[in-house]
Amino acid sequence: MNNNSKKFSEEDNIINDMEVINLEEELEDKEPDGSGLVPDEDSGILCDTKEQEDRIKESRSTASRREEEQFDIKKEIRSWIFTLALTFALIFVLKNYVIINAMVPTGSMENTIMPEDQLFGNRLAYVSDEPKRGDVIFFYYPDDESQKFVKRIIGLPGEKVTITDAKIYIDDSEVPLDEPYLKEEWIYGTGPYEFQVPEGCYFVLGDNRNTSQDARYWENTYVKKEKIIGKAVFIYYPFDRMGVVE
Repeated sequence: MNNNSKKFSEEDNIINDMEVINLEEELEDKEPDGSGLVPDEDSGILCDTKEQEDRIKESRSTASRREEEQFDIKKEIRSWIFTLALTFALIFVLKNYVIINAMVPTGSMENTIMPEDQLFGNRLAYVSDEPKRGDVIFFYYPDDESQKFVKRIIGLPGEKVTITDAKIYIDDSEVPLDEPYLKEEWIYGTGPYEFQVPEGCYFVLGDNRNTSQDARYWENTYVKKEKIIGKAVFIYYPFDRMGVVE
């Protein structure tokens, strides 16, 4: 009987020893360095408190937001660069192929266009249409194409233009051309002149006939169609003179 009791006692000790060993292993799993730190479930970083764990997560969140903000800033910069480039390209196309923006320095077209009037013209006006008598046009000056002039079309291709006593007659008409746009009584350079306008060319004069240096006096009298830049359309400055060019 004593032997059996002794046997049971030894088995209990063995079981207790195994429990102690298992308990120590569990503790070692939780405390691998004996410091009492608990590993973060997501990252494996050891934290001694819940507050420290929260700070780590907050730090990661802040870093992530900074990366997103930097990406957003770069995206915004690229967007602005694209917008500016597109704007400059559009301005370039409009300025060089669609719109004329001019300031007239002289009084040769008074009172239709006054000195220092600023106006827009249409470069595409004659792409699908022919210039008409009475149109006010921008063109390269035939005697010096580095200069740009603005005048009114009087004679069309193939027409005969006769100026006598400050009156203009087209193709020997008995009725002079009606010119309500003239600034004042025409008393200088009143004729007699006779011009035969070549095909593909135009005869132009200024509205202020007494001071305008126009086709009456040029060495190369006529403006070729391909030298017409466009049609004067609208005065935008000064504001009190804003309106359509007629």
